[in-house]
Amino acid sequence: MKKSISTFPRFMYLNLYAFLLLIGGIGIAVIPLYRISPWLLIPQSSIVILFLRGAISIFQSWHTKQRKYDILIERNKDQTRPDTLGEYMEAPCGKLLVRLVLKDLGRPDDYRMLQKLKQPLWIWLKKQCHEPKSTVVYINPNYTKYKQENL
Repeated sequence: MKKSISTFPRFMYLNLYAFLLLIGGIGIAVIPLYRISPWLLIPQSSIVILFLRGAISIFQSWHTKQRKYDILIERNKDQTRPDTLGEYMEAPCGKLLVRLVLKDLGRPDDYRMLQKLKQPLWIWLKKQCHEPKSTVVYINPNYTKYKQENL
């Protein structure tokens, strides 16, 4: 039986960080800082907007997660390939996706090996200070599983 990512429990699992950001943003919004000083509303609203934008961004990436799930399942069905899974180990949502893919492939123990691919914080910060490399993405027009509007 082929596993599918399009189930409610998996949606909840893969969007866990979006729910945490949403709850955090709402929690910060209801703190009555205006009683202390009306000027505190400015940083409070900035933080709330930041949290809510992050949550919305994660929720909007659902179709991308579905596509990446299918691609990772296809590429790793014979054996675990760290080159295809390693790039997802930097982001929290990517780690959840990798865990789900490995679980569906029957190899959840390989996650420990992939954790070693995660870069230390100082190396990650150093890379963030440089200009990003341009990447060209080619979408095969013969691959009709996903329509263009879902990308």
